[in-house]
Amino acid sequence: MSSFSNRVTRLFGIQYPIIQAGMIWASGWRLASAVSNAGGLGIIGAGSMYPDVLREHLQKCKAATNRPFAVNLPLLYPEIDKLIQLLIEEEVKIVFTSAGNPKLWTSFLKERGIVSVHVVSSSKFARKAEEAGCDAVVAEGFEAGGHNGREETTTLVLVPAVVNAVTIPVIAAGGIATGRQMLAAMVLGAEGVQMGSRFVASEEASSHINFKKEVIRSEEGDTQLMMKQLTPVRLLRNEFSRQVKEAELGGATVEELKNLLGRARAKKGMFEGDLLEGELEIGQVSALLDSILPAGKIVGEVWEEFMNGLKNPLKIS
Repeated sequence: MSSFSNRVTRLFGIQYPIIQAGMIWASGWRLASAVSNAGGLGIIGAGSMYPDVLREHLQKCKAATNRPFAVNLPLLYPEIDKLIQLLIEEEVKIVFTSAGNPKLWTSFLKERGIVSVHVVSSSKFARKAEEAGCDAVVAEGFEAGGHNGREETTTLVLVPAVVNAVTIPVIAAGGIATGRQMLAAMVLGAEGVQMGSRFVASEEASSHINFKKEVIRSEEGDTQLMMKQLTPVRLLRNEFSRQVKEAELGGATVEELKNLLGRARAKKGMFEGDLLEGELEIGQVSALLDSILPAGKIVGEVWEEFMNGLKNPLKIS
């Protein structure tokens, strides 16, 4: 497959501007190394990992690929300082931060030669990320799975707004799983795409096979943004999401919602495969997925479809 050069591929040193999202309970070293070996940028999701587990994944990823990979670091992680020290010790070159203020750690990372990217849900936060010194931003729209922005701005609106707001490269995310969707995002001004749901349904994802099968079985309308009083999160409908919806409609307090959520609910659903009581985080684009494929094949198919669309952008009958 032909390579491609723009600010995103040069920033990360990758072949294609296809980035695998750092998703909790799905993005271990196997997935990250497979995506990187295929020419994209694989990301280890540190949000569900204790420091010793993250170290193991970093070392195994470095053994499995000689290409660039990154780590996603939620800034609200309770032991964030320990994780950042670990990233420095393991000589991680690229860090994607999310769920917090990029000013807290960006300059620290940059001073140590680490490429810093922040995930945003609005042009306001994109400007703040640029001011903090970030090298790029991920503009993640309302369609995305997992934790979501409160603005509920769709990718189609968010991406051009962020492109207009900053001068650093913009990576589009939320509702992207195909090469045609990638092309649409690039036409809007993005210089790369980040895909989560498409890689959840990959052979190398560490998510449970029950969850993967449920993802590819899902149809339009099977996900919903919930828990807006806490941190908005998009979930597949199941018994747990029904309980959450019932509680929210009944006027549940923040504390009552926290008690309902409990501990390790996401692990129960996505990693252990409890499809009834677990938290099943996934994006709207799951409705377009119908197969569980090797991550390298996903990268190849997305890129081929993107290039075909680039050559023949309009299909008017």
